Amino acid sequence: MSDDGHDEAPNVLLKGEDNAAKRIKVERDKRGWSTTTLSDRLNEAGFEMNPSGVWRIENGKRRINLDEAIGFAEVFGVSLANLVGPPALAAADRAMELIDTVVAANLAAQRTQHTYVRATDELAAYLAEHPDIRDEADVMVSNAIAENTMKINQEEFGLPPAT
Repeated sequence: MSDDGHDEAPNVLLKGEDNAAKRIKVERDKRGWSTTTLSDRLNEAGFEMNPSGVWRIENGKRRINLDEAIGFAEVFGVSLANLVGPPALAAADRAMELIDTVVAANLAAQRTQHTYVRATDELAAYLAEHPDIRDEADVMVSNAIAENTMKINQEEFGLPPAT
């Protein structure tokens, strides 16, 4: 149990700042860079940092501020979310790419779902005021959705086998 009385599973996500410190060291070591090399690259990118600052952050002797975290992410070519994620997971680059893709697709799906709900609500309100065209409108919507579904399925899975 943690100090606050909650159960903690082993290997759960660390705090973002701790993750970033560990990740900075992993990324630096992976590239074979010294703290001086990393410091030089940060400075070239416009983020002031001396080698002892890099070492102190990596070893938990100094906190990292947001601007510095952005600089490290830029120099390493990773997203800020990736930099502060769990080090073991973040080190598996392909996993992080796939996670980023899933998260982006989910965001797009949610936005699309909200747009869809607004559009169907607006159509329903309009048709409530114009009941004489409801049946035709419902058929048009159903047919168009079915056609779109077939098109997407064909793109994804190919044409159905001939019978």
